[in-house]
Amino acid sequence: MNAPAHFAPIVAERPAAPVALVHFALAMGGFAIGTTEFATMSLVPYFAKGLGIDEPTAGHVISAYALGVVVGAPLLAVAAAKLSRRTLLILLMTAFALFNGLSALAPTYHWMLLFRFLSGLPHGAYFGIAALVAASLVPTNQRSQAVGRVMLGLTVATILGVPLANWLGQAVGWRWGFGVVAVLALLTVTLVALFAPRDKPEPGVSPLTELGALANKRVWLTLAIGAIGFGGMFCVYTYLASTLFEVTRVSAAMLPVVLMVFGVGLTLGNIVAPRFADKALMPTGAVLLVGSIVSLALYPLAATHFWSICVDVFAIGFTGALGTVLQTRLMDVAGKAQALAAALNHSAFNTANALGPWLGGIAIAAGYGWTSTGWVGALLALGGLTVLGVAMLDDRRTA
Repeated sequence: MNAPAHFAPIVAERPAAPVALVHFALAMGGFAIGTTEFATMSLVPYFAKGLGIDEPTAGHVISAYALGVVVGAPLLAVAAAKLSRRTLLILLMTAFALFNGLSALAPTYHWMLLFRFLSGLPHGAYFGIAALVAASLVPTNQRSQAVGRVMLGLTVATILGVPLANWLGQAVGWRWGFGVVAVLALLTVTLVALFAPRDKPEPGVSPLTELGALANKRVWLTLAIGAIGFGGMFCVYTYLASTLFEVTRVSAAMLPVVLMVFGVGLTLGNIVAPRFADKALMPTGAVLLVGSIVSLALYPLAATHFWSICVDVFAIGFTGALGTVLQTRLMDVAGKAQALAAALNHSAFNTANALGPWLGGIAIAAGYGWTSTGWVGALLALGGLTVLGVAMLDDRRTA
């Protein structure tokens, strides 16, 4: 099956590298991004102490990164509309390496806020463009699987990169958790330069055509699913370390184990779910959101025992495959505004990354306890499922 016009295979100026190798290079960027995005949450207790602030205040550092993604994704996607995708990927990862390196050197809380905001700017545009490149190299009926392979970089980061960064944070200082991300980003720059197709800017694409996505109701509904529905996962994950210490009563040595369990769930979800999504995209998204509601609602009960919280955290991670589903959905509904829509997907996720921890923090500060994040998260996932239902009804009316 041939791809639609805006998914046409990239015409390279030199023989293309094997598709699997290109996907690996793109996934390495996801590994770097996933390591910093999730490891920062797990390092909250450590850099809060190092910067002389309390943990709720340290949560603002996570929100600053998320805000950077929300702002940077659409701005960079539109501003760079006339650049080739390969060139843009290299520039984005170079900036990502620089600002994560500066985060490792941040002398004060306010400098940390600035550097985390700047670190977030390339995040959404990188993932969006990487997903488009990955999908352009395979038939249409394998797009979700191609996007899933890029996202595997992020999910594997939760198994290997995040526990490594957390271990470094405990063993030699939290700053190393950001320093290692800068190294991973530079490795990505090298791999993309070597293996990504040397494409040319897509003809007829301009900042104005990209901005056309903002007038598309179906794009906005898809983004709303992620912005609300994904908030539940981030709500729980942000305060997972504190919950494990204060409620489950595990030692610091067991924290990386639970983080790895989450990563295994996220990785298996991104291997299994895209196979179904390529056959029934939106129903697969609905099933994942229902699973998210159930696993988040059970979190307060599961948190009292180590083994039960491991099972529940695995399930919460598995439902994170919703991201791949929504990325493919945007390819279907965005028309010619592919780059902006793809990048906005990660703005939506990081809106969820800001919304979830904020609402969870309110519940904790109000005295409902660390596990109240599960109930808050379940309500957010239910909101995402409701928007998905509206989007499916709109599809039927449109058809």
